[in-house]
Amino acid sequence: MTPALWAVAVAALAVAATLPYWLPTAVVALRVRIFDLVNGEEGIAVPGRLVGTESFTRLYGHPAANGRSKGAALSDLFWYWLAPGPEVHQEHLEPGPRYDQVARVTRRLLTGARKDEWSELVARCTGHVLDERPATATGAVRLRDLMMPVWAEVYYELVFGEPCPRAARDLIVGNADDVVSALKCTGLRHMDRRDRLTEYLLDRIRRGDAPAGLPDTLTEREQAYYLQGTFFNTAVVQMSEAMAHLLLVIAEHPGVRHRLTQDPPGTGYLDRVVEETLRVWPLFGIAHRVTSADIVLDGAAAIPAGSVLLFNYADYQHDVPDGDRFDPDRWLRATARDIPHIPFGVSANRPCPARGIAPLTMRVAAEEVLRRFEPMSSAGHARSLPNRAPCLLVPRPAAGARGGRPVLRLALMRVRDRWEDVWRSLVQLALGSYMVWDARRQALCRRYFETAEAAR
Repeated sequence: MTPALWAVAVAALAVAATLPYWLPTAVVALRVRIFDLVNGEEGIAVPGRLVGTESFTRLYGHPAANGRSKGAALSDLFWYWLAPGPEVHQEHLEPGPRYDQVARVTRRLLTGARKDEWSELVARCTGHVLDERPATATGAVRLRDLMMPVWAEVYYELVFGEPCPRAARDLIVGNADDVVSALKCTGLRHMDRRDRLTEYLLDRIRRGDAPAGLPDTLTEREQAYYLQGTFFNTAVVQMSEAMAHLLLVIAEHPGVRHRLTQDPPGTGYLDRVVEETLRVWPLFGIAHRVTSADIVLDGAAAIPAGSVLLFNYADYQHDVPDGDRFDPDRWLRATARDIPHIPFGVSANRPCPARGIAPLTMRVAAEEVLRRFEPMSSAGHARSLPNRAPCLLVPRPAAGARGGRPVLRLALMRVRDRWEDVWRSLVQLALGSYMVWDARRQALCRRYFETAEAAR
């Protein structure tokens, strides 16, 4: 082999060996660029050049920052991901009487149980799912997949007032997994999986099994879409993602794990771990709102009506000293008033309806997992969690397992996760680009509002 060929071979090997360190980041940047092009020039990043961190919540809560879907190019993509029924999804209804009624029904269903009843329900459902795992052998899991059946059971029982049958759980998990996989561009959407859940819910509604007081401004099919989108899509997905982040950060930090097992009850340490998890890895990446009138804030340029505001939760919540560092004890040194922290939005503009019970239920579910297992992981931890949070669940010594750290398995997990990230990033680029094209072709949101206006 000539020196020139040797040089080429060495260079090719060097590029191949370093792929996990640079290719995924480059592909993510390219995907972000594609989404920016889709959204168009009307997108205004917040915080950004026009509006800084100090005005983030004031702008978010401004009465004119109230449009949700109509007029935003990205809405076609979100409606595509959230179908069927995005037109009645609580997060995508435009402000008005229909949204108000839907939001009231959601709040009523979520607040119908006391906190002790929520705790009992979540502990029981978590225990039921964990009972399906071997209690004496270390097992590899994807934390998002582990937790999804838990929240499927929780929200089924909340809605229907009875324990969740396995067949219904499988329908809910299949729907939620398909939605979140499409959102993260790790898989194409499969409408047949989603439609099966729709038909199941529609049948329950027609038989009179659904909770009383569903929004009467919706048809029976739209009521099925409402239950599917609010409880068996958003609630199951977001709580599964939240728990995956929480358990993964515990798995990654031996000091946190040790302290959680050693600190006596009532110290509040797990609550601080939950708060810090939601700060560092917010569930919402970017929330977009459409302005219905001109907005003028002190010290900021005027924002014209029809603008699309892109509220970046991570940029906002990380704008503190060592903002990227996970430090639960920062909540001993400061309060939420001192730290940019809105994990459930702001009360003046579509706050998450589960904000009152989500931290509590996360803590209860985490306690149930930690009572049985010690989670350990060496996988990457990104806000979007495309790897579904690989983790080892090591049974507690009291359950008959050996103590110690499975060093080799953790080393192999790290290598595997990095190389999976290379392939996954390419898949996300290809599938994401296709879904952007297909969503623009179908134009679900734009055509819906065009049809509604033509019917007036």
